[in-house]
Amino acid sequence: MTKHWTPMIAAAVVAWAALGGAAPLSAETLEVTSPDGKITVTVSDDNGQATYAVRFEGEEVIAPSKLGMIFAEHPGFERGLAIAGATRTSKDSTWEQPWGERRLVRDKHNELAVTFGADRGPTRQMTVRFRAFDTGIGFRYELPEQAALQGDIAIVDERTQFSVGEKTTIWYTPSDEFNRYEYVTRTGAAGQVDDAHTPATFRKDSGIHFSIHEAALVDYSSMSLGALRPGTFEARLRNWSGGPKVKTKAPFQSPWRTIQVAREAVGLINSDIILNLNEPNQLGDVSWVEPGKYVGIWWAMHINDRTWGSGPIHGATTAETKRYIDFAAEHGFKGVLVEGWNIGWDGDWFNNGDLFRFTEPMPDFDLAELGRYAQSKGVRLIGHHETSANIANYESQLEAAFDLYKSVGVRQVKTGYVADAGDVVRVDDKGPRRYEWHDSQFMVDHHLRVVKEAAKRQISINAHEPVKDTGLRRTYPNWMTREGGRGMEFNAWGTPPNPPSHVPMLAFTRMLAGPMDFTPGIFDLKPNERPPVRADVPRGDPSNRPQTTLAKQLALYVVLYSPLQMAADLPENYKARPEAFQFIKDVEADWEQSIALAGEVGEYVAFARQGRTSKEWFLGAVTDESPRDLSLPLSFLEQGKQYRAQIYRDGPDAHWDTNPYAMVIEETVVTGGDTFAVRLAASGGVAVRFIPFGR
Repeated sequence: MTKHWTPMIAAAVVAWAALGGAAPLSAETLEVTSPDGKITVTVSDDNGQATYAVRFEGEEVIAPSKLGMIFAEHPGFERGLAIAGATRTSKDSTWEQPWGERRLVRDKHNELAVTFGADRGPTRQMTVRFRAFDTGIGFRYELPEQAALQGDIAIVDERTQFSVGEKTTIWYTPSDEFNRYEYVTRTGAAGQVDDAHTPATFRKDSGIHFSIHEAALVDYSSMSLGALRPGTFEARLRNWSGGPKVKTKAPFQSPWRTIQVAREAVGLINSDIILNLNEPNQLGDVSWVEPGKYVGIWWAMHINDRTWGSGPIHGATTAETKRYIDFAAEHGFKGVLVEGWNIGWDGDWFNNGDLFRFTEPMPDFDLAELGRYAQSKGVRLIGHHETSANIANYESQLEAAFDLYKSVGVRQVKTGYVADAGDVVRVDDKGPRRYEWHDSQFMVDHHLRVVKEAAKRQISINAHEPVKDTGLRRTYPNWMTREGGRGMEFNAWGTPPNPPSHVPMLAFTRMLAGPMDFTPGIFDLKPNERPPVRADVPRGDPSNRPQTTLAKQLALYVVLYSPLQMAADLPENYKARPEAFQFIKDVEADWEQSIALAGEVGEYVAFARQGRTSKEWFLGAVTDESPRDLSLPLSFLEQGKQYRAQIYRDGPDAHWDTNPYAMVIEETVVTGGDTFAVRLAASGGVAVRFIPFGR
């Protein structure tokens, strides 16, 4: 555990002592505003309770809401509280990401750290640190070492509340169901929602948008939103099996609770709060962390062309992997993901996670030879560790598994934790199996252990069935991307598949947390209509298919950010459509700048991103089931400069259901500062590459 003690807390303790431990006779109220003055946070000790409230441009966003903590065996912080001291600071600096949505990130905020003392029971202190940015706020709890908080501490409740209003619209996924984060985004009135994962996005009747999430989730339980009363949520921490929510010792600090705020929905996207609230890079030189695009033996299993387990159509064979390596080398992809290569996939692997062997290939897979062959072609294997959420089995082999991968040149590993929520296997020091949640403190600690062990061997991690992203990629840049949402595979066998609104929902909800390995780029949009490869391995329901046009598949490479972007379809499907495939080959996966240009939650969204290597700009826009005309300003291009625009757009009669392949590929000349007009078909999209003249 990493513990923190700050001089500010020490000063506040002195201030509290100066008060003689007695609460002031009248309530005290303090404020901190964002640098631009639009956001105001008010902190109070009215009626002996710690509260905060948030306003944007004078309008209430979060009504006065409680703060505090309750412990199992120690006096908590919920009543008899008084402000005992406060300090203020400001910061305006710029730091550089080794990879990311943008290279340079500005951290400009005003800070107010308020220490509350308790006059009921033993004297004790709790500091709540607020940071106000132009795009929202963050706050966290900091509890110093003190006489009242000795020994092991069990947090049974965090009293953080968010009073958003009953009629406020919320977009969210449920937090207490079996499939973890993997649900279609739901919409409703906040007063009618019982529980929600974060990021959860809200809209007031006035049009103000805001999103609640958390940053720097370390050594703590993940937070979801539980309904306290209609329109008021309380932080709901995931508990240990048979135990409290969080196990800790003083001094300790919580993750940051974040509230991003903007007048327009795209303002939520154009925010760096989550990253800025994380600690700087702790790994030192991370030049070995390599963003890029990859292909892999993955989609073939989802559409039943191949199997994960051994047999006549086993996917992870030496010959099949070499075919993918050759394809990757020919078309400029950096990596080849291979799933199903190791012992443990045969039989009911979902329920037999203790059978996986992470250093033992299947007989038809020569790992050492494939590592050598890939590197001879300028490509690397991407490793895969499916654990079926049996952490005891995985951690017992973790170091040897990473050592093996390092020896064959693997630099990136996709981890997997397929299991029902609440079925993560933990074996404690007493021996019996325990079952934990995917977003529990136990799993938060496990994921960080994996990332750190991988970093020792210069390996990066792409976690599936993960704990949600809270910006730790800043602190550990080898934690590159993750799933944590309903990805492309649901279009192969999900019932129903992802709807047309899914991506413009993700852009304003899940994607606010950080990169997502969505695995885009499906070119055969009706895979289950093809004849089966073998009669005993039938296709899925034909209605399970990507509900998009082909142009929308291309646009996903700009709209859905990941530093590791997969071209997920089969090589033969890309060879059949080389003109469209060219955009996937051209688009970058690492960006100098990123700008959300326009959009509404669940309806449409448009992005512009500048490649970090080429300095070329790319544009992507997608829509839901409604066709729409967009007029997008090209203000991101150099004013007055001309560019060749290579455009991949929906054809005039394109429709995701009846005519998904209709696409126009054309080139025209545009000028920076002009307006780009385009029509998107039903569940359609557009992808554009802007090349400056002279190249």
